[in-house]
Amino acid sequence: MYEITLIPGDGVGPEVTEAAKRCIEATGVKIKWDIVEAGADIMEKYGTPLPAQVLESVKKNKVALKGPITTPVGTGFRSVNVALRKKLDLYACVRPCKIYPGVRTKYDNVDLVVIRENTEDLYAGIEFKQGLSETKEFIDFVEKLSHIKINKDSGISIKPISIKNSERIVRFAFEYAKKYNRKKVTAVHKANIMKFSDGLFLEVARKVAEEYPEIEFEDRMVDNMCMQLVQKPEIYDLMVLPNLYGDIISDLCAGLVGGLGVAPGANIGEDIAVFEAVHGSAPKYTGLNKVNPTALILSGIMMLRYLGEVEAADRLEQATATVIKEGKYVTYDMKKNRDDPTAVGTKEMANAIIAQL
Repeated sequence: MYEITLIPGDGVGPEVTEAAKRCIEATGVKIKWDIVEAGADIMEKYGTPLPAQVLESVKKNKVALKGPITTPVGTGFRSVNVALRKKLDLYACVRPCKIYPGVRTKYDNVDLVVIRENTEDLYAGIEFKQGLSETKEFIDFVEKLSHIKINKDSGISIKPISIKNSERIVRFAFEYAKKYNRKKVTAVHKANIMKFSDGLFLEVARKVAEEYPEIEFEDRMVDNMCMQLVQKPEIYDLMVLPNLYGDIISDLCAGLVGGLGVAPGANIGEDIAVFEAVHGSAPKYTGLNKVNPTALILSGIMMLRYLGEVEAADRLEQATATVIKEGKYVTYDMKKNRDDPTAVGTKEMANAIIAQL
């Protein structure tokens, strides 16, 4: 029996979470769910979108399945998702992007994994707001050290990239490649311009790659990588990237395989993992039983594999792929015509997947 934290979220979160939960339970894997609340809907109740009990539950259970969450404006959180990653040190964001026949896409042979460093780079949140006295002081300090002129009306963001965090994300990528039989790792950067941040990331990646001679290693500049992925995604396998590039490239790759509705994700630390759909909470669809549950179901499949329940994960993935390929019991966004009256709801698509198990 696994004890797993379940965070339904808000907006359409509870609907897709319930669908994924039922599909996971239908595999026969025994799970005791610890259900905790987070998101915009609980602000009045707790005064925060991320109550302490959410973090306590995830720390205790070590594994969580999370629905989409809206981040209320003005609460002190840039993002509930970012706060979870930082407080739990979930340093690796894992985003598989795989085409399932039946999904509308311009491509037919994409099976990629994007592994993104989660804790530093421009997303470290070290910023100086334009016009503040400390910002002017910082600009003067940088000009004195670098002899480079900076406009006084600038806002400043700092991009730290460390040896420690670069090494652990690249090592995570190679270990993931070994575990899931990936043949090639591509490090993505802009080291030709940012020689002391991206350059450091690339230097560390090359050193770590030497420890894994059985896995092919290469590097690509991020602008060229975008073009390569659009032109010939089939020649790539697993990519490891600093935070900002990983955010951008992972959405690009989701676009290759049909969009965020089929894009699962996980944020993983040393001993804690949170599995979540990549898409947002879509509050305008709340309670309409309309939204595609595939992304969170696929995230649940990732969770089962993480737990070692590989056979159950394979069965659930095959059941999901079968329903998508048949195209009969799928939500409106997976029909050739989005106004197709035969489209089913969130619950009904989950029912069809369960019937295949």
